[in-house]
Amino acid sequence: MRRLFLFLILALSLPLSVYAERADRDKPTEIEADQMVADDVKQVTVFTGNVIMTQGSRVAKAAKVVLVQDPQGYQYTTLYAGPGGLASLREKRDGGPNLWTEGYGERIEYDNKTETIKFFTHANLKRLDGKTLTDDIKGEYISYDSKSEFYRVHNTSDGKSAPGAGRVKAVIEPREKKAP
Repeated sequence: MRRLFLFLILALSLPLSVYAERADRDKPTEIEADQMVADDVKQVTVFTGNVIMTQGSRVAKAAKVVLVQDPQGYQYTTLYAGPGGLASLREKRDGGPNLWTEGYGERIEYDNKTETIKFFTHANLKRLDGKTLTDDIKGEYISYDSKSEFYRVHNTSDGKSAPGAGRVKAVIEPREKKAP
């Protein structure tokens, strides 16, 4: 229990910047797919078949994407993997010239109102400096709130941890020490 507590303190003290560069937020979203079905009254659009969604440096890939817009203009995006695969999200991070975040899961949900990203089932979140892996987080559920820079990792895909349901795993590479 003590080791778990120490690990959590260490893990939560490290910033995990999943959000894209601030400049990406003002760029248009481009979506390519084999098919699109849109309901303008309900503000729901469904893209299916090798979907690739791009906004600035952010690239999301999935078998199916459901995009919902509320009356205030906020978008809620859900990416679904195809059979045996994972949906993916890759984006450049602020803070350096070549910092990236990659996330994977059978389902990925992005809420642009709360700026929260959730990865479900076989969830994996990686931070990279160029091609060098700096952090690798795995669990059945990963949630990241980019406003508060707070994340949670659980061993079940419903967002709650359960005894005996498996383990979450984090590999955090040492950071270079800055000169005084």
